[in-house]
Amino acid sequence: MAEISYNKASCVYEGADKLAVDSLDLEIEDGEFVVLVGPSGSGKSTALRMLAGLEEIDGGTISINGKNMVGVPSKDRDIAMVFQNYALYPNKTVGENMGFALKMRGVPEAERKQKVAEAAKVLDLTEFLDRKPGKLSGGQRQRVAMGRAIVREPQVFCMDEPLSNLDAKLRVQTRTQIAALQRRLGTTTVYVTHDQVEAMTMGDRVAVLKFGKLQQFSSPTELYDRPVNAFVAGFIGSPAMNLFTVPVADDGVRIGGVTLPLERSDVSAIAAAGVKTVTVGLRPEQLGLGSGGDGIPAQVDLVEELGSESYLYAHLNDSSVTGLDGGPVALVARSAVRKPAKFGDSITLKKLDGPVHLFHPETGDRIE
Repeated sequence: MAEISYNKASCVYEGADKLAVDSLDLEIEDGEFVVLVGPSGSGKSTALRMLAGLEEIDGGTISINGKNMVGVPSKDRDIAMVFQNYALYPNKTVGENMGFALKMRGVPEAERKQKVAEAAKVLDLTEFLDRKPGKLSGGQRQRVAMGRAIVREPQVFCMDEPLSNLDAKLRVQTRTQIAALQRRLGTTTVYVTHDQVEAMTMGDRVAVLKFGKLQQFSSPTELYDRPVNAFVAGFIGSPAMNLFTVPVADDGVRIGGVTLPLERSDVSAIAAAGVKTVTVGLRPEQLGLGSGGDGIPAQVDLVEELGSESYLYAHLNDSSVTGLDGGPVALVARSAVRKPAKFGDSITLKKLDGPVHLFHPETGDRIE
């Protein structure tokens, strides 16, 4: 088991004018499952590769159990890596693939077979040990790659988007297996993904990165309920949080020609920030269809039917309200009613129970 510490860890690629990872600070506890998430180019895979010794640490340090890893070769870090592509030997059986690293370390054959058998039992691969990878499904191949890492009994698992090559149904199934397996083994795990749903459902804590900088490192519920800035608010959640910049009124904010009232504490926080406009964030489940013209006027662009619920995508015609990109505002509302509206309908949206998230219109930082 291992504790991991990123202390102002930085990495820059040759010829680049910006840091790929910029002064990253993370404290990962022994046995914790931590997910690094962010859009493409955010530095999450680079941060993982720095930990694994596959990229140079150009500034700061990374420590495992208090030992500085700067300059330590990858093979001496006691880390097992699981990649996006399975990297299996096609001419070897499942059992031979899983035990190959042990063979290279000179582990006796009897001990190798025992460790492979134990890992195969955990991963439900026992009946496939004599098959070649070409005879397996994508999910089974990924489990073989997991098994190869498990038999080594490393102090840290590093997983770089291991589910990206799987179809949607298999991804859901495999991610639950990986999360359950990590809980059973208790091995410290750092997992990289661009899929925020994966991050929210798998991680004990999630680190959100943007342009190489850490935005927030918290539990999934904390990220969802109290995002530190507008970027995290818009990235975490599916569908994404509704974010729009609106003028401030005496007791709330003006949107679509109506006033959205705010709590007294929120009004005071806006006043203390000294802004005339504010970026407001509302989750889709906090917006519902109004009745009798009571609410925010909008026009339906799309209705997504999901069976148990529907999502309404609509736009405002109010030019005083802008999205984060300065363009028209598009709103998403969740409805428990099937076919609540159709394309082109004029509707009103009302605010339902739940907090209103407020962010500075220029810096994007949370106002509270």
